[in-house]
Amino acid sequence: MIQGMIGRKLGTTQFFGEKGNAEAATMIEAGPCTVVQVKTSESDGYVAAKLGFGVAKKLGTVLKGQSKGLGEFKFLREFRMETADGVKVGDKLDVSLFKPGDKINVTGISKGRGFAGGVKRYHFHGGPKTHGASDRLRAPGSNGSTTTPGRVYKGSRRPGHMGHERVTSQGLKVVLVDTERNLIGVNGAVPGPKGGLVIIQDARKQ
Repeated sequence: MIQGMIGRKLGTTQFFGEKGNAEAATMIEAGPCTVVQVKTSESDGYVAAKLGFGVAKKLGTVLKGQSKGLGEFKFLREFRMETADGVKVGDKLDVSLFKPGDKINVTGISKGRGFAGGVKRYHFHGGPKTHGASDRLRAPGSNGSTTTPGRVYKGSRRPGHMGHERVTSQGLKVVLVDTERNLIGVNGAVPGPKGGLVIIQDARKQ
């Protein structure tokens, strides 16, 4: 059984629950996904299913070959399985895999923030605003001792590249499932920008 699928983050919205209260939700276009390959322990050393998602405008010969004539998919991703029983090439997955109340993990690439200072990157409070320190408000301040060790340790929190990292939001609750439009709504933050690719899997921590 495949416990996950590929999707695309659409953005946030709100809807009214059964009791009339407004609830926030992050909408994800989940699937439909097509199984393009099933890997087994005998042939590949592990058990997994490769899913295809999205329509590619142009594909090279290698990627077309991986799709095995099932379509020209923009994204291909593997999902590990305990057993490949009942899973075959050509199977399709859609949002019917989920139901309201399910807990899922959503993995994506966070928004890139470029080169950021210590205040923005690590929430340093900065220097004083008064007593002649007119240009120290966004400065990181001291970053180590002097003669010993006489250098900055590796891994210290300093200005640098921020964002554009693989992030997983765990234990998000599914609050809305729209099978007609292949949409699910989750209660919580989903990493990445609007239109970003996300991987949806069952939550490991229930």
